[in-house]
Amino acid sequence: MASRQKEHQEHARLRVFQQVSKSPQMTTRKLAQEVGISNGSAYYLLISLIDKGYIEYSKFKLNSKKIKYSYLLTPKGIREKSILTRKFLTIKKQEYEALRNEIDSIERVKDNKYKESDEK
Repeated sequence: MASRQKEHQEHARLRVFQQVSKSPQMTTRKLAQEVGISNGSAYYLLISLIDKGYIEYSKFKLNSKKIKYSYLLTPKGIREKSILTRKFLTIKKQEYEALRNEIDSIERVKDNKYKESDEK
């Protein structure tokens, strides 16, 4: 169970890295929608990635009344994104192979049952 939770957290971090790379001026609300987590979780995750040195931010003014932030991956963040991407792909390939084997096994059983019923 704990490993499933860790996998989910790593996937959320990877999605944050991907979204920040794609759209550096994204709001935390939009980030939460894109990643599929709550606004509070998105904010907490973004702050923790900033604290760890994976993401840096800068303020800019969109107009005279609003201040927005721009988020950028640091070199350390780019490395972490690469590591998480590699882990994610490895896990998904393993899941794909397991699913493929299960489907093949079910199809073999199904084919054998049809052969048996045809022979009777």
